[in-house]
Order: sequence, then structure tokens, then C-alpha cells
Amino acid sequence: MKLYKTTKGIIIEYNQKFYSTNAQDWDSFVNRDNLFQQIKTDISQLSETELGEEILAPIGTQEIWASGVTYMRSREARMEESKESGAAVFYSHVYEAVRPELFFKSTHFRASGPEEAVYIRKDSQWNVPEPELTLFANSSGNIVGYTIGNDMSSRDIEGENPLYLPQAKCYERAAAIGPCLYVPESPIDPDTTITMTINRNGKEVFQGQISINQMKRKHTELIEFLFREMNFPKGVYLMTGTCLVPDDTFSLQVGDQVKIEIPEIGELVNTVEMLNK
Repeated sequence: MKLYKTTKGIIIEYNQKFYSTNAQDWDSFVNRDNLFQQIKTDISQLSETELGEEILAPIGTQEIWASGVTYMRSREARMEESKESGAAVFYSHVYEAVRPELFFKSTHFRASGPEEAVYIRKDSQWNVPEPELTLFANSSGNIVGYTIGNDMSSRDIEGENPLYLPQAKCYERAAAIGPCLYVPESPIDPDTTITMTINRNGKEVFQGQISINQMKRKHTELIEFLFREMNFPKGVYLMTGTCLVPDDTFSLQVGDQVKIEIPEIGELVNTVEMLNK
């Protein structure tokens, strides 16, 4: 089951059919326990429709958080970029530690949706996308849905000093999610794959694929730590880290197209720009 936030309300996709809800309040609609069963009950009273509308980012007023160093490849990449600052050992410790790395990523109004721009920083020379399975947990701390996330990162800034991580990760249009909120009856298959393709001037300059079963930490473990001392009245999105890291010689350029695919969820496509001000 998939939920699309559109310009005319929330549309449900179920068994290859679309249903119009006319619901405008995304926060209330998704922030329910047993979300799959609740929506399945809703469908019996809804009319079929076509998707047909502009698809928006599947978010209301929720925050977007992120977790880091959850894959071995991420650990290696963060250690490599930080070796000159002497901070590489910290990422090794984080990977092995009981407590995961969790950090605030974006407000809803700074996030991009499908076919919208993602930004790279003007004061960074090494920018990359990070494709991530993104969890949606409701206010009770239960994982009820999934989407695709792009955790845009300035690797030279985070590598210069680990205390610069917020500047490397949190800026305008540094997070993209979509195209929908995938609401399955049971947790997502651990063999689910993530594929990322980057095109530049019509040519493919990067392509890679991984399975989320390479994650060191469990999804429920990450959510449990996130909810330990915080409340999220409308629920929260949590990016779960990446294993697809382009070569150290690669950096995004304005005009690049980033396409991230998770078969159960769909494709998230964004074009790279810079903030003009």
C-alpha cells in the first residue's frame, strides 16, 4: 500500500488501484497505529481515481532525522574523509558502539519532494548524495511506513572537523524524500535493494546497488534510541544511513540528476542546484 501526497489531497494506491481520500491533513492521516489496517478499512468507503496530480513530498509537519555509520562502507568513507583532521577513529568507535549516531537532518519546509531540486553548498567542493531507506514512526514510536531519502552531504566540511557535521548535513534542500509513503502489512523485506544512478549531461556517471540487509543496526533499535528522550507528536522520519558512496574523486555538479530506486517504494528523482540569494 502506498500513500501519495498530492496538490488535491492524499491518494492511496492498493492492489494496483488508486483511491481518492480528499484528506488534506497528512499529519493526522498517517499518525495512527495499525496504519495498514486502518487504511484498508478506509478504502471500502472510497472511490477509485487516477493519480494524475502533482506529487509532493510525503510529509506534513514532521521532522526528518538521520542515522550515520550504519553500514561498513559508510564507516570506511567517513574514516577516509576525516583522516587528516585526526577524527577517523571516532567513526570506527561509532560503528562498534552500543549507541548509534543520530542527528537532526531537516525541517519539513526545507525538504524536497519528487522532481524538485536538491542543493549543494557554495562553500563546499566535495558534495555527494546518500540514498537511504527512510523510516516513518508514528507518535507511539511504531514504524508504520517507509520512504526513500536522499541525505545530501558536503564531505569536505564533515571531514575537516566532526563538529562541522551539522553544516555538512543541514542546509536548504539538503534532504529529499518520496515519492510516497509505503505502508506494508509487515516490516519491509531485509533483502530489499537500493539503487542509485547519477546522470550528467545525459550520461551516467555513477551507478550502484546494495541490499539493506548489510545494515549493522536494526530499524527498531534506531527508532528506540531516537524516542528515548524525545516526543514526536505527529511522528518522525528517520533516514537509516547509506552504503552507496561514490568514489572519493566524485563530486556533484549543478544540473546532475540523482535517481534513487527502492522497488517496493518507487523512484525518487531530483536535480542538483545551488541556493540563489
